[in-house]
Amino acid sequence: MQLTLYTDYSLRVLVYLGLKDEGLSTITEISDNYAISRNHLVKVVHNLSNNGFIHTVRGKGGGMRLAFSPDEINIGTVVRATENNFNIVECFERDDSSCPITPVCALKGALKEASRNFLAVLDRYTLADVLTNRDELAASFKSINIVEQPMAQPSIEPSMKMSS
Repeated sequence: MQLTLYTDYSLRVLVYLGLKDEGLSTITEISDNYAISRNHLVKVVHNLSNNGFIHTVRGKGGGMRLAFSPDEINIGTVVRATENNFNIVECFERDDSSCPITPVCALKGALKEASRNFLAVLDRYTLADVLTNRDELAASFKSINIVEQPMAQPSIEPSMKMSS
């Protein structure tokens, strides 16, 4: 199964914004860092905003940021919101299928199961899961400053005395 460039770009925008813990990012900034068309990103950002994944601020000094923390943005949900359909073969379109074996084909069932499983795997991941290598990701961009995430402090359990 192959995702569209639209979904690919949507995920890239979210990764970029997930690295920026402070401030706003612009479409031009993201376009320059990924070396992809600004015009494509305008549409992508509009859709991400309409679907509630990002907040946008218009005007001078405007830009965008994540609407939720990365651990609240599910990858499967993003993919469903950005893909037109998951009809990986023609016969998934009942009305338009020209294949003569569609009504009795067992392959169609296997492919539908594969498509469901593909999405089920993506449902297990959040944006935070794909940002675990923050430093390496940030180093891949021309200019991005990330704020160090505080290290989780190990919990210290009180010592337990053994009764004799």
